[in-house]
Amino acid sequence: MNPFEMVIGIVLIVTIGSIIRAKYGVHGHRGRRGDFGPDLAPRDDAETKALQAEIRALKERIQVLERIATDNNRAVSLDEEIEKLRDRSLP
Repeated sequence: MNPFEMVIGIVLIVTIGSIIRAKYGVHGHRGRRGDFGPDLAPRDDAETKALQAEIRALKERIQVLERIATDNNRAVSLDEEIEKLRDRSLP
């Protein structure tokens, strides 16, 4: 292997590694010992709870929509279910 092929190989390896890191959203930083690790910032506890509550509400809405879509309800019953969903508000 000549030096030119070695340089091309190293560039390819670094490029592929950068693409994989970008795809998975891992941004390295040097720690105390110089090792690289993911750049994960801790989330605010209140923000986490708010997001979890929103996810819970969305899951409930999805369950209702799935039930509406799969049940053999009359048109009146379907209208009532849709109105109930409109009355609900997301957190």
